[in-house]
Amino acid sequence: MRPSLDNVRLRDKMLLLYFMCVFLPIVVTNVVFYNVTTTNVKSQRLQDITRALEQVKNEFRAEVEAVVALSTVFYTDNNVNEIMDDDYARPQDYIEKYDYYLRRILNPGYNSVQNIKIYADNPTIIHSGGIGLLTDEVKRSNWYRAVRESDSSLPLLIRTRQEEERSIIQKDGEDRRDTFSIVRKIDYYPPYNKWEKIIKIDMKTSTIAQIFSNLNLTGPTYLLNDRGEIEYSTDPNLDWGSGEIPFDRVVLPERSYLFDETYEGVAYLNGWRIVSAISEDEVYQAVRSSRESVFLLAIFNIVFATAIIVWISRSMNRRLVNILRHMKKVKNQNFATIKTGESRDEIGQLTVEFNRMTNQIKSLIDDVYVADIQTKALELERRQAQLNALQSQINPHFLFNALETIRMRSVIKDETETAKIIANMAKLFRTSLTWNKDRITVAEELELILCFLEIQKYRFEDRLRYEIDVDPDVRGRVIPKMMFLPFVENACIHGVEPRRNGSRIDIRISREGEELVFSVQDNGNGMSEENVAKFYRYMDSEETIGERIGVQNVIYRLKLIYRDRFRMRVESRLGEGLFVELRVPGIE
Repeated sequence: MRPSLDNVRLRDKMLLLYFMCVFLPIVVTNVVFYNVTTTNVKSQRLQDITRALEQVKNEFRAEVEAVVALSTVFYTDNNVNEIMDDDYARPQDYIEKYDYYLRRILNPGYNSVQNIKIYADNPTIIHSGGIGLLTDEVKRSNWYRAVRESDSSLPLLIRTRQEEERSIIQKDGEDRRDTFSIVRKIDYYPPYNKWEKIIKIDMKTSTIAQIFSNLNLTGPTYLLNDRGEIEYSTDPNLDWGSGEIPFDRVVLPERSYLFDETYEGVAYLNGWRIVSAISEDEVYQAVRSSRESVFLLAIFNIVFATAIIVWISRSMNRRLVNILRHMKKVKNQNFATIKTGESRDEIGQLTVEFNRMTNQIKSLIDDVYVADIQTKALELERRQAQLNALQSQINPHFLFNALETIRMRSVIKDETETAKIIANMAKLFRTSLTWNKDRITVAEELELILCFLEIQKYRFEDRLRYEIDVDPDVRGRVIPKMMFLPFVENACIHGVEPRRNGSRIDIRISREGEELVFSVQDNGNGMSEENVAKFYRYMDSEETIGERIGVQNVIYRLKLIYRDRFRMRVESRLGEGLFVELRVPGIE
């Protein structure tokens, strides 16, 4: 089954059209555009960072290889091996060779070299510029232990303190290491291996800092050795020179990307890594710079399209609502035509046809419908006359019975108690003669019932007992006047009068849902099934009222007022009393 929009209001259809064909496509297009742009910029930025990190890796390797090459020069220099291995009888002999050769090569002025120093345990040489003795203090250093533990003469890259510092900066009881050195044994020529000789070349810290200060690496960068310990870092919050710090203990910035470059195939750098942590915000910085333009473009597209849709839909909806409003006026018999300018679209044509139809309907009503209304008005007047006739028949009926009771009692006894019964009768008489008040409250109807029962009590004395149960919530409800009283009268006449004693009448008035329920029960002789059937025939009969009085007239009166919206239930058997229940709707 195809979905239908026939029951959807025009304004809602226009909103649906706007959201589905304008707003949603614009939003989806801009979201897709933003996501594609973000992905491309992110990918480009990640590539730039990867290339920058690779550049740092290569530059650091180049600097290290340059220092390694320099150490190889000293390692293979025959003169250096010979001078450092000779035994000198006099210090002048060593100084002469030092000045002749060593002084010149130990101060070459390399850009990437901070200091060059050769250590030896030859006691005949002098500790001077570029030459040092393997003292106990030197042998306790980390670089010396690393050289001694190595089985080869290959160069070692070790983080050390700068050699020119004369004082050792202490922190946590350890030497501060703030530069890198290439350290290797000098044992290339076996004839000159009498004394232990080690060369130590310190790299310039400024050169290392310059290499790692790449502008494309805005986050902290870490140089890790083959054990995963930090050897150098640009993180200002990390004191990397104080000792060996495992990288897995470092707290990295939240929402950051990790970039990793590993050295392979180089003996002195094998397993070393360069890791950079770049914030995610920095990666998206280029996207954020263009985000305003994307948002402004999206807002312009939405506002412009919305203005056009609102302009067009308002033109249609305003005129259609005007037509609908005038149609509702026609329903209330207001045949005003629509005053509007000429328009050539379909709505304008619909307006013209509506005005023509309204004029025709007004003409027909003036000619035909008014006459029909007059006929119906006459029928209503006839119905009201019937109600008044019923009222005029019921009231004398009650008065007749009351007067007859007083007459019989007065013949038997000459008592002043008659004054009370006369007062009750007067109240009934005054109520029955109030023609301009056809509706009374339940409390007023109950007062009439009590007056009637007091009159009957005066007549029958101890032969009559009655009990009334009334729901307090229904006392103020409005009902037709004398709607219940005829049923109470019927119970007294047909239920109490034939019995010599023990007569009882139970009256109950309550509310069930939106219905007012009245019931009366007596313990008289009851009615036959035929007489019970008469009650129900009164309900179904369409006969005119005529001269009928009593309960029958009440039923006809209720039919005129409530039509088929009231119900009556009668239960009785001969010798078992009578039960009557009456339900009327529309409790006010």
